[in-house]
Amino acid sequence: MLLIILSTALVLGVLIFVHELGHFLVAKRSGVTVLRFSLGFGPKIAAITRGTTEYRLSMIPLGGYVKMLGEDAEEEEEQKLTPEEKAGSFSEASVWKRLAIVFAGPFSNFLFAIIVFALIFAFSGLQELAPIIGTVNPGSPAQTAGLKNGDTIVSIDGKPIKTWDDLSESIEKHGPTPLNFVVKRGAQTLALTVTPAISAVKNLFGESVKRPLIGITSAEKIIVKPVNPLQACYYSLAHTWDLSRLFFMTIVKLVERVVPLKDLGGPILIAQMAGKQAHRGFVDLLNFMAFISVNLAVINLMPIPILDGGHIFFFLIEAVQGRPLSLKKIEVAQKVGLVALLSLMVVVFYNDLARLDWTSLTSWFGNFWAK
Repeated sequence: MLLIILSTALVLGVLIFVHELGHFLVAKRSGVTVLRFSLGFGPKIAAITRGTTEYRLSMIPLGGYVKMLGEDAEEEEEQKLTPEEKAGSFSEASVWKRLAIVFAGPFSNFLFAIIVFALIFAFSGLQELAPIIGTVNPGSPAQTAGLKNGDTIVSIDGKPIKTWDDLSESIEKHGPTPLNFVVKRGAQTLALTVTPAISAVKNLFGESVKRPLIGITSAEKIIVKPVNPLQACYYSLAHTWDLSRLFFMTIVKLVERVVPLKDLGGPILIAQMAGKQAHRGFVDLLNFMAFISVNLAVINLMPIPILDGGHIFFFLIEAVQGRPLSLKKIEVAQKVGLVALLSLMVVVFYNDLARLDWTSLTSWFGNFWAK
């Protein structure tokens, strides 16, 4: 339990810091006065002031914020800023500077993930599944063709097959046409012809799709491909892009009600997963942290009022029409966004609590207090 608490604090603390640091650095670079940099919300635990900025650690560790001078128009009017102070006001900055400041948060999360993935690939190599058959389904095209458990796929139609992904892509590309397999079985090298069959399967989102299949599963044997730093950066960018598309499509499928709301998770699920990754090792925890960082970036870019994406959307409208939206419209939109976000938080917390193993949790607390 202690490892779960520490790993969760590390994951959330680092990702919140990275996100808010992006806002902070670009605001400073843009000449905007930053009044407060806070990790966490709510009551102050500790704080230190340097220049015009208060650096604060707050009680509720589920986020953070950067408070800039002039973010709130009404507050700015009440303060009656001097011309010098007004020059450092967020509201006085150009629309493109304001947009850059807001976008810097999600961008920092993307950048953090890219750097972490690149370091993992550079030092640990690229891990992929070997093209080795684990099981052959009875009555499948693979069994009919003579494929067996433990066979290694060497090539298909003359194209070398080095990973399980290569195998899947070749079958997907050619469809239900006969394929010439070269297979290694022990000391033997065999040539077999396999004709995939179109079958209905469930995709990642639980939708039924038709795909050409031959009826085999992987032996789950991992091969490690060493990569140089340049390749590591390329694979990191590609991996971050793939994860971003996956998270975006998950949000789309949630709206379409293909993915049920009960599958959503929040801080408690993150804590459970962080603990599992920490048990497996620091590299796995880093990988998980980068994974969550991409998720956080994509969510924050959604055009929902009160999220970064909502502010970016308002700034883009302002840039197009040459004037900002009225404060009344923005306030209404933000209230709607706040209600939607709070409703979603209720759902994810309910899901998290429903997944908890209350027996184990009660037992741990009982043993803890008994000590």
